[in-house]
Amino acid sequence: MGSIFKGCYTALVTPMLRNGEVDIEELKSLVEFQTSQGVSGILAVGTSGESPTLDPKEQLLVIEKVYEFSSGKILTIAGTGCNCTRKALENSQKAYNVGVRAFLLVDPYYNGPSSLEIRREYIAPVAERFPDAQIVPYVIPSRTGTQLLPHDLAILHKEYSNVRAVKEATGDFENMKLTRKLCGEDFDILSGDDDKTFKMMTNDAIRASGVISVASNIAPAAIQKMTELLLERKVDEAAEIHRKLSPLFQVVTVKTVEQTVFGEVVVRARNPLPYKTLMNILGMPVGPLRPPLGRITRRGLDVVLKAAREVYEKSPEILAPIESFFDVDLSERLYNEKCWKGLTYD
Repeated sequence: MGSIFKGCYTALVTPMLRNGEVDIEELKSLVEFQTSQGVSGILAVGTSGESPTLDPKEQLLVIEKVYEFSSGKILTIAGTGCNCTRKALENSQKAYNVGVRAFLLVDPYYNGPSSLEIRREYIAPVAERFPDAQIVPYVIPSRTGTQLLPHDLAILHKEYSNVRAVKEATGDFENMKLTRKLCGEDFDILSGDDDKTFKMMTNDAIRASGVISVASNIAPAAIQKMTELLLERKVDEAAEIHRKLSPLFQVVTVKTVEQTVFGEVVVRARNPLPYKTLMNILGMPVGPLRPPLGRITRRGLDVVLKAAREVYEKSPEILAPIESFFDVDLSERLYNEKCWKGLTYD
């Protein structure tokens, strides 16, 4: 069997109105932008979509609307995982009823089950309940405090034909190599880290087939093209696109040293804060984040602006689709302070 998941899947941010409600009109615009740029699919209600702070009705609404707005043109993956199997089953059932047939299941966070427990008590029940849906475990120990290991992933793949992919965000290339070795060739490894996609797809011991991308919220066509070229083994052409995109990959998380009345502290602006901030600057009005996520610092904003300006000045074609689709002038939006007024802490 060949690859099921290949190319770029955008981990879509969830746009919010200023009153804190989900902005359905802007969600439609974002989905239409992604489909117009030829991405392979969209992940609805992942971490980038602020899944922890959406209530169950809002999660279902976003999944339903992403599925509806994509009109069958591209694959919709629903983020239905959590740290409670019962809730994950309920989330998956609701998404299934809408028509979605691919579910992303993040490792259960905070309560920290073992890999054995994740396999037997979490992934397996969902795979059994929905045999005609693709189940994609999401392994990101830096956020969850636990990890589905390659050994248990391989057992799942052997026992369930619908467990044929993983979103790999361990940052551990040896772990990725072991996943490929144990799971075999008929299994898709998807990068969960934009800055590691190129290496994951070109390493012969990993052979990733694509990425679930944060950066493709802003540069979907370029990231899709890069993955297509890598799948065709046109590495030099893909490397050129990767070079142009690299500044954007570096701001998924922004770390700055800030001064307080008690001394210096390190502040980490984590996904989706930097990207939502940048999207607002670029004229993609995705609105605020939900607390406890808030605003970026002024130093953090400077890092984001520097990266975006570098791409715009050296490789304007990367961001050009935003100008045409959203009818904005990036030469204005990236250099006029009024375009980021209110986006930072004082």
